[in-house]
Amino acid sequence: MSAHDHPHLDPESGDRRVSIAIWANALLTVGQIVGGILSGSLALIADALHNFSDMASLVIAFAARKIARRPADERMTFGYGRIEIVAALINYTSLIIVGIYLVYEGVMRMVDPPEVGGWTVVALGGLALVIDTLTAWLTWSMQKGSANIRALFLHNLSDALASVAVIIGGTAILLYDWRLIDPLVTLLIAGYILYLSFKEIGSPIRTLMLGSPPDLDGNKVIARLSQIEGVADLHHVHLWQMQEHEAALDTHVVLTEDGWPRLAEIKRTIKQRLRNDFGIGHSTLEFEHQNRAHRDAQLFGHQDEAKS
Repeated sequence: MSAHDHPHLDPESGDRRVSIAIWANALLTVGQIVGGILSGSLALIADALHNFSDMASLVIAFAARKIARRPADERMTFGYGRIEIVAALINYTSLIIVGIYLVYEGVMRMVDPPEVGGWTVVALGGLALVIDTLTAWLTWSMQKGSANIRALFLHNLSDALASVAVIIGGTAILLYDWRLIDPLVTLLIAGYILYLSFKEIGSPIRTLMLGSPPDLDGNKVIARLSQIEGVADLHHVHLWQMQEHEAALDTHVVLTEDGWPRLAEIKRTIKQRLRNDFGIGHSTLEFEHQNRAHRDAQLFGHQDEAKS
């Protein structure tokens, strides 16, 4: 199995899990907002906003999963799979916005902590913990092979941890009437949200920027192909991700004079080596004779021919 092979859950089963998670988070969000308003707890409303962003993320992910299965057509010749990367970027961005807002609200409440209904906070925090844990469990087995679902899993994992913090805060209010705990818990939740978001958002950005796969060493790929008999050089190498787990390579291959008559054979060898050694199933190869190859061509990328 190559580095790009991942276990996959049956699509219909996965869709059912996401649907259940959507409805569970929707009901929880409504309950927490109402409870937060009645109890005066910003931490509870913070958790509700986080759950609302989860629900929105689940809806986006659900739609993205459906769209990603469409076959390639004349408008999207590479297919629609990359929509899940776009969904992941949207989800992480929404988390960052929510986190920044909660930092602002938490700091404002530090100045004048309001009275908070501790029992309401503890009860709804406990309910949230059950639903968040259920949602995280539903998405856990699906997140290993998808940035889209991994964003959802981190959403719900952070929700579960936030619910624990809310319960602890509500308990402190009941026992010691410590009002400052509510904005402190809010800041704790916000900090954790921002930490996870900034940590994970780089992956979808890298893919959308056509970056090379993080688990592939481009120089190693070039060195491996250069060992093939008849290959003199490679240049204008583009190593990128068509989709999250589908790497692609476009490159110019310079053949020796002896290798030129064996072009078809060398091409098959290159594609086989790319597939077997690196899990690269899509490659576009342009061949050049050593005596007529580009001079001083750059190894990676492709310079403007008008300027070269």
